Amino acid sequence: MMKSRSTPDRAISQLLPYGRQWIEEDDIQAVTDVLRSDWLTTGPAVEAFESDIAAFTGARHAVAVSSGTAALHAAMNALKVGPGDEVIVPPITFAATANAVMFTGATPVFADVEPETLCINPASVEERITSRTRAVVAVDYAGQPCDYEALQSITKRYGLALVADACHALGAEYRSRRVGTLADLTVFSFHPVKHITTGEGGMIVTNEANLADRMRVFRNHGITTDHRQRTECGSWFYEMVDLGFNYRISDFQCALGSSQLGKLPAWLEGRRRIAAQYARRFGDEERITALGVRNGVAHAWHLYVVRLGTGGNPVNRMRVFQCMREAGIGVNVHYIPVHLHPYYRQTLGTSAGLCPEAERAYEQILSLPMYPQMSQTDVDYVSTTLIQSLTEL
Repeated sequence: MMKSRSTPDRAISQLLPYGRQWIEEDDIQAVTDVLRSDWLTTGPAVEAFESDIAAFTGARHAVAVSSGTAALHAAMNALKVGPGDEVIVPPITFAATANAVMFTGATPVFADVEPETLCINPASVEERITSRTRAVVAVDYAGQPCDYEALQSITKRYGLALVADACHALGAEYRSRRVGTLADLTVFSFHPVKHITTGEGGMIVTNEANLADRMRVFRNHGITTDHRQRTECGSWFYEMVDLGFNYRISDFQCALGSSQLGKLPAWLEGRRRIAAQYARRFGDEERITALGVRNGVAHAWHLYVVRLGTGGNPVNRMRVFQCMREAGIGVNVHYIPVHLHPYYRQTLGTSAGLCPEAERAYEQILSLPMYPQMSQTDVDYVSTTLIQSLTEL
C-alpha cells in the first residue's frame, strides 16, 4: 500500500500517475451507440474518425490502425522499406520506433539527439546517411516537433522519405503548421496516456494517396476490400494482393476517438498551463533543468521531462525516483536509449558510446506527472516534493 503523504492543501493516498486518460459520459455514450449498431468493425465510425483526424491535422488522407506500433509498421511497408535498407531513427524513443524497421527486415541506424530538446539531431542524421538509407524517422519527443526545416532539407537532398513519429505530438505545431503536414507520413498513437485515447489505436496521415492506399490494404491482411465494402456492393469476392496484417481498429474505439478529439484543444491548453506552472516552480533551481523549447513551436506536452544534476551538481536519479514514488508521485523515465536494450546489443552489436548525448541525457531525465486533469495543488505537490527530495540527498 502506498504511504499517504500530505501538504496543507492536498492529501495523497494513491499514486499520482505520470499520465492518464480522461473519459467522460459523452465518450461512453459514443461507444455505447456503436455497440448498439450493426457495425463493430470496418464500419462507418472508422471512416468518420479518419476524416476527423485528417481535418484536424490538415492532411489529405488518414488511415486508422490498431496501435501506434502498427502505424509505424504500416508506414514502413508503404515506403517499401525492406531487407538491405537502412532507416535512421533516434535512440530516445519507445522501442517500437526502431522495432517497426526491424519488422520489415531493414536495419535501424541510430542518430544522436539534440541536448536541449532530445529530438533527433539533423547533423547526426546527415552523418549516418549511406547508400542503403531509405528513410528518416523523426520522433517529436515529449510533444515538441523536431527541426523539420533542417530534416526536410536533408531528406530532399538525398532523396529519402521523412516519417514523423508524432505519437507524443497530436495538436503540436511547427512554424504555424500542424504536425501531420510536416513529413511524408506522420504517425499517431491513441494509447490511454496520450492526448486522446481509443484504448489502443493508431493513425497514419499523409498527403500521398498511393501511400494511404497501400496502408489500407496492409492493415487488412493485404486484401483490397473489407467486409463492409463487399456488403455495400453485394459481393463476396476479394483478392489478397500483398502480405498484410490484421491491424484493423474497431468502430467503437474510433467512436471514442472522435468524441475525444473534440476536447483536444481545451486539453492542450490544460497541458500548456501545467507546463508553465512547472517552469515557474523550477526556474531558480540549479539542479533541475527543463528541456528547451525551440522558437516557432506550439508544444503539445505529452511529457514534462526535466534533467537532474545539471550545472555541475550531480544527483542520484534513482534515489530521487524512489523518493517521489514513496510520496505517491508516479514519476517515470522516458526512455532507456533503444540501442542499449539487450535485443539491439545482441542483434545489431550496438553499445554505449554510439549516441553520447542520448546516453548522457538518460542518466539525468525524469518525467513528471502531466495530464490535463491535474490541479494547481497537484502541480505544487509534485514540484515541492521534487525540490525537497533534492535538498535531502
